[in-house]
Amino acid sequence: MGGDVANDHETVTRSSRSPGQLQTRLQEWLGSQMPDRNPVVHGVRSPDANGMSSETLLVDAEWDHDGDRRPHALVARVAPDTSDIPVFPTYDLTRQYRAMQLVGQHTDVPVPRVRWLEEDPEVLGGEFFVMDRVDGRVPPDVMPYTMEGWLLDASPDDRRRLQDASVVALAGIHRIPAELANRHLGTPDDTAAGWAGTPPGPAQSPLRQHLAWWSSYYEWMRQDRRLPLVEEAFAWLDTHWPSNEGPAVLSWGDARIGNIIYDGFTPVATLDWEMVGTAPAGVDVGWMIFLHTFFQDIAEQFELHGLPDMFQSDDVLATYAAAGGTPPDDLHFHVVYAALRHALVMARVHDRRVHFGDAAAVDDPDDAIMHKARLAQLVATRPDR
Repeated sequence: MGGDVANDHETVTRSSRSPGQLQTRLQEWLGSQMPDRNPVVHGVRSPDANGMSSETLLVDAEWDHDGDRRPHALVARVAPDTSDIPVFPTYDLTRQYRAMQLVGQHTDVPVPRVRWLEEDPEVLGGEFFVMDRVDGRVPPDVMPYTMEGWLLDASPDDRRRLQDASVVALAGIHRIPAELANRHLGTPDDTAAGWAGTPPGPAQSPLRQHLAWWSSYYEWMRQDRRLPLVEEAFAWLDTHWPSNEGPAVLSWGDARIGNIIYDGFTPVATLDWEMVGTAPAGVDVGWMIFLHTFFQDIAEQFELHGLPDMFQSDDVLATYAAAGGTPPDDLHFHVVYAALRHALVMARVHDRRVHFGDAAAVDDPDDAIMHKARLAQLVATRPDR
């Protein structure tokens, strides 16, 4: 592991942009969107707990409406500055915006109301969209919800309510077939393309195409190094490929409770659609299960009890099936795949933190993977068929 876990979570620099400049530019831009409503932006700030990829801005504004002056709590999602060592090579904010529209129009899964999309990167230094802010609470990444906070303090029954409601929301997203998703997101109908607009490969299945994107991502992010454990995991996936991939559906991409706002223990908004695309449902189901394992492992490394009963595979699959989803075959494959993708993201996040002076470089490239012990354990396991 690359450094002390507490230190890895305490200092997270997300952007080099100036909040003051962003506030001025946002006010000017809002004025151009609503020239007759006299909008004023009172403040711009970043959230504390979650998110290290696209830049999230909390915006307090007001404007005229039917003779009244009304406050509005907004959120802007901005593509990161390329000089800030972005986590992903490209950021398609239009795709994210359309995904939220799609989910809002075709399911009862809650998403924030999206208001404006700005594709001109000159306004804020990257394309962005603006949506309404939703009140509620989110299980934090910093410090992990398995170590402290409202979810850890909740009763077992309330935690199970939250888990089940989150899985039901995921099943709702998966009711959107890939064909509809591709049409709405701007991907040609017959490509079965992966997220981020990946060009299709010849005769590749949706899952093969998804993996191909992550393989290219590894080549992009590794620079002049190799990560042996990552390459071992890629080889494991190829050897243990599912006998039944399942049909492609709309894939949230970052399906986890840290990307859901809750009113009590009920989801009121699903967030962070930057990895949205089309893929078999197991891609999201495995991610949701593994990401809890990731945070549980952190708690146990500090000899804390954490939340070991949450997101157990059998419970997740039963709830998912009861909600109308088709549970994926070869779940272990999808958990390993999630652990591999998260390893790549965490290694890139470590590069960002080194860039900002928040972390020290590591001698062994695998040490940039916070969960390298868990990934090694997963790829050493022979899945049951």
